Amino acid sequence: MGIIEKKLEDIYYLAFPGMVQMLKTELIERFSSIVIKKEYGDLLEVDISNGAEMPVPFWCRVALLEPMMIEFNSIGEAVSSLRQMQRSWAHYPYACFRRGSLIQEKLPYVNLKKKTFPYEIPHSPIGLYTLLDEHTMIASGKTSSPLPCGSLELVEDHENPPSRAYLKIQEALCWAHYYFGVPMPDENSKCFEAGACPGGWTWVLTQLGSEVVAVDRSPLSPSLMDDPLVSFLTHDAFTLKPSELGAFDWVFSDVICYPERLLEWIKLWLDSGLAGNMICTIKMQGSVNWSLVNDFASIPGSKVVHLGYNKHELTFIHCSDICPT
Repeated sequence: MGIIEKKLEDIYYLAFPGMVQMLKTELIERFSSIVIKKEYGDLLEVDISNGAEMPVPFWCRVALLEPMMIEFNSIGEAVSSLRQMQRSWAHYPYACFRRGSLIQEKLPYVNLKKKTFPYEIPHSPIGLYTLLDEHTMIASGKTSSPLPCGSLELVEDHENPPSRAYLKIQEALCWAHYYFGVPMPDENSKCFEAGACPGGWTWVLTQLGSEVVAVDRSPLSPSLMDDPLVSFLTHDAFTLKPSELGAFDWVFSDVICYPERLLEWIKLWLDSGLAGNMICTIKMQGSVNWSLVNDFASIPGSKVVHLGYNKHELTFIHCSDICPT
């Protein structure tokens, strides 16, 4: 029979792990004239009947932008078909896991291991394929993410960080560099963290050598309270004015608060001219206010993303000094 390739008209969105319901809700609430036709695990087949281009949904870790249905007889034929489209591929395991892995082994090497922070996200393209059965797969050589299956998994430190939230700032800093070319904080950086307790984000910044002013009503972990790089203030961080604190290269917030209040606080810092770059977690309170999310994203020099280490939340990234990449 040989290889049969058919271009698909629908779009395929792969949800973040455990977030497929959030992706489905976002598609229904944000976009009109779409139909979720099929589900292949976390991979959704979406019909956009009006033909309009859509932004990649927040809770989608990677979109298949040029999907193909490929029928093949052997692993060799599958590999040949994929290699004709492009070099680098990642396998999303939906069905026939072992066969999918054998195909991956015969494709050019792609590093699928967890990454060590700080990590520079590549700009080279990578495709995605998934098997529906032993002789059929969906594949797209063009995707929305430079990462295998759209995931940035980091090597975890289970001993030193005071909270697991440290993974969010590590991932966000990697994306800030990818999107805007801004360097990571370093020993020359002065940082401010609002609502810092117990200190997961502050810990990351001190590991990078940065000086941190951390503000919270509760103290940080003892090791951070004794760290010479950390200046701690007992206060409600959102009631402090930028003029009272001074200029910072980076301003951070992982505070639990209403998104409206966070947006007001972000604008206060940006209007002051005292914040160079910002990373803030947008904590959702119930259903998502998409108009409000758009207000965050419309701030010049900013991007709103869902991180692999986020849950029911989004992350606001702003870089005022955008570097060429």
